[in-house]
Amino acid sequence: MRHFARVFRYSTVLSGIVCVGALLSLPNDAAAQQAKPLNRKVAPALVDGPSEAITQTVRVSLREKDAFLAWMHRTLPGTTIRAVPEAPTQILLLENLTADQIQLVSASPWVNFVDVAHRRAHEERQLNQSDLTVNKIATVHTRFPQLAGQGLTISIKEDAFDPADIDFKDRVVASDLFTTTFSPHATAVATLAGGSGNSAPSGKGVAWQARLATSSFKSLFPDDGATLAQTGVSVQNHSYGVAAIENYYGLESQAYDQQIRQYPGLLHVFSSGNVGTQTSTTGRYAGIPKVANLTGQFKTSKNTLTIGATDELGQLAPLSSRGPAYDGRIKPELVAYGAGGTSEAAALVSGTGALVQQAYQARNSGSLPPVALVKAVLLNSADDTGRPGVDFETGFGQADAVGAVQTIRDQRFFQGSAAQNSTRTYSITVPAGQQELKVTVAWTDPEASPTAAQALVHDLDMELVHVGSGQRWQPWVLSTYPHADSLVQLPKRRPDHLNPVEQISIAIPAAGSYEIRVRGAVVGAVAQPFGVAYEYSAGFEWTRPGETTNLRPGTTNFLRWNWSGAATATGQLEYQPLGTQKWRILQANLPLARTNFSWAVPDTTTLARVRMVTSNATFLSDTFLIAQPQTPTVGYACEEDALILWKRIPGAQQYQVYQLSQTYLQPYLLTADTALLLNKAQMQVRYYAVAPVFGKITGERGNTIEFTEQGTACYIKSFLPRTIVTDTVLFDLEVGTLYGLKSVTLERLTPGGAIAIQTIIPVQELVMTFLDPTPVLGRNEYRVRLDLADGRVLYSQPEEVQVTRLDELQAYPNPIVAGETLRVLLAESPNARIQLYDMTGRLLRETIESGAIKEVSTTGLAKGMYLLRVRTESSTTLTTRVVIL
Repeated sequence: MRHFARVFRYSTVLSGIVCVGALLSLPNDAAAQQAKPLNRKVAPALVDGPSEAITQTVRVSLREKDAFLAWMHRTLPGTTIRAVPEAPTQILLLENLTADQIQLVSASPWVNFVDVAHRRAHEERQLNQSDLTVNKIATVHTRFPQLAGQGLTISIKEDAFDPADIDFKDRVVASDLFTTTFSPHATAVATLAGGSGNSAPSGKGVAWQARLATSSFKSLFPDDGATLAQTGVSVQNHSYGVAAIENYYGLESQAYDQQIRQYPGLLHVFSSGNVGTQTSTTGRYAGIPKVANLTGQFKTSKNTLTIGATDELGQLAPLSSRGPAYDGRIKPELVAYGAGGTSEAAALVSGTGALVQQAYQARNSGSLPPVALVKAVLLNSADDTGRPGVDFETGFGQADAVGAVQTIRDQRFFQGSAAQNSTRTYSITVPAGQQELKVTVAWTDPEASPTAAQALVHDLDMELVHVGSGQRWQPWVLSTYPHADSLVQLPKRRPDHLNPVEQISIAIPAAGSYEIRVRGAVVGAVAQPFGVAYEYSAGFEWTRPGETTNLRPGTTNFLRWNWSGAATATGQLEYQPLGTQKWRILQANLPLARTNFSWAVPDTTTLARVRMVTSNATFLSDTFLIAQPQTPTVGYACEEDALILWKRIPGAQQYQVYQLSQTYLQPYLLTADTALLLNKAQMQVRYYAVAPVFGKITGERGNTIEFTEQGTACYIKSFLPRTIVTDTVLFDLEVGTLYGLKSVTLERLTPGGAIAIQTIIPVQELVMTFLDPTPVLGRNEYRVRLDLADGRVLYSQPEEVQVTRLDELQAYPNPIVAGETLRVLLAESPNARIQLYDMTGRLLRETIESGAIKEVSTTGLAKGMYLLRVRTESSTTLTTRVVIL
């Protein structure tokens, strides 16, 4: 054991009070008393941390703060100690400790655990546009339009999102965290969780009418629970991580588990991370490639949800971080679509969690469901993906929003509590012909000690019993042995004493009565509440297309369905444009278990259907639309009126015009026309969108426009000269519409008034070119005059042109006062070498200039006459004289 003497300055900062002690020397016998603690009392990164020469700042969890401070004063009197405002009061920050001193602190009888200090959080990854069909969120929107998150609040914990985004209009909870800057990542996450789609269909999120709150990830501890409750937050999304892999149960993990016990309706959703190909260097699974690589200890908490990412086919994204947790628990619990990474996947599950909460509220007088029930519902309804059954990459499977909501609406759940050795029994009846029965129990477990070998505190055991036969089934359990081969083994049925969630499934269950039995195997003095969800399923069901589906012509889109049946079953997929008799084969012998088909949509506009033909049944989809959405354009936006236009779509009988006047885009006008004329009063509403209508089916609307910001003012979109310096004056004019336009005239502005140069009547093209055949040398000013059919006259802004001969060089002002900038005009070339000589032939200035008007500095030049020489790109040399005053 090393003996050492150190000189420290004792300085504690607690609750804003600074106390400075005298300089003291640490006696050798104090160091001699140091004993190396068990590793589990210190965070892994600190156990195998830096050398003695490097210091670290740590957080300590205490049994008794005052006793610990007295101990520190005696043992390490020079240590700076600070409070951690966002953490529980029994956590302090110790600054600049060596590895030996960290071990010494951990040996204190007053210390529970020594953890790393705050690490800088970072966004997991930039997001891409999502697809709400993968997790059947779009199906929820179609089947249950009344479920949109109304009355709930989702908090986005990272940097602040953009509160002015029209997809969040009138739904943002006020906060001091909103400044002049915002995070595009946070804005995208908020859009996925709760965007309203005001800007475009792609801007619609899951819980699209929920309120949205911001929070900062500058603290990795939970936000104040009372503040969250006061704000009405029922879901908080955490799409961030830290730089290093952290697979252990630390003070942040403990704090989240504790908060959910205090606020049982508050759902926390974490992204698993985007380092799925990396290998952990600490903990039980160190050195095993591509496992146990969650990016933050807080993600190993038991009562939260951690979400991995899949592609649009439901296959695990290679970069998605995976489990197990440090003690072998299942992490992540779910996966969801995340083309941009697990940030996106977490946001979708956060929004889905809010819809489950709302569905529960609708049948329970507005009360929130416990998080344990929400977890049970989400995990039980998930679709298996990856290896068969639960695994450490995809958890319990791909989140299924419509399945989760349907579980609540069909009341396929129970709630109860279990005391030590007590058993709660729930009866269900399974109809004949079902392909699978699945049951999940979840509970909000008490927070664990970070020193514990495993985090589970209360242990509930579930079994499923077929009443008629007495047959029993236990949960699926994974091997947690720290070897790569063991961690990919398929689950086996046995008691689970590790996870606060258990799942039992039966393939092709016999019809009849079943009992779900939940026993309190290890429970403290207070009975442990839990939630149970179950479902049974059979056959084929389309999830896309639905009755509101619009597929874009000439693109590749996915058709999706549910299949609960034989894994070897196949069908023939067929397509029919409405109004025709023939069905066209898209694919024969298509495996139904694949549940999706990538379809190259025909480049046409039509109502259509698809069907799946199996050996004993035909499954017909809803009628859907193939059409290209139209984004409106602006014909003109004058002071008194404005004209909005869109293209005609073949087969569309009418067009639904939408406007954004309040919180959400609302239907405004149904018209057979392809134009909308707004008077001055109607122009107060500035946001509009359009969708085609085919009979009773309304197609997808295009992007929403703010009609005053589309680059078209009062008829004129642009009026510009071809070149600013020229020997031939040409102007290009573009107008937004020909509606009501009688004639257009190019005018040259002179001291004596405007001179008409060229008139076009009638006006037949949106883009026109004007020529002035007789401009004067030097500066010319022009405008266009628009004469309308109703007698109004409109003018463009004036535009200036410098006219010079092709073989002529102009410089102005000339004469010029020394120090002013000399401007050089020539008609031939934008790039030129410019040289300035005095009259003795001495070169004083040389530069290569581009642009229509070149500039030469005269600073420092004496009065007199100079020679200006310009060589163009075509090697033509032009010369003129310049007088400097």
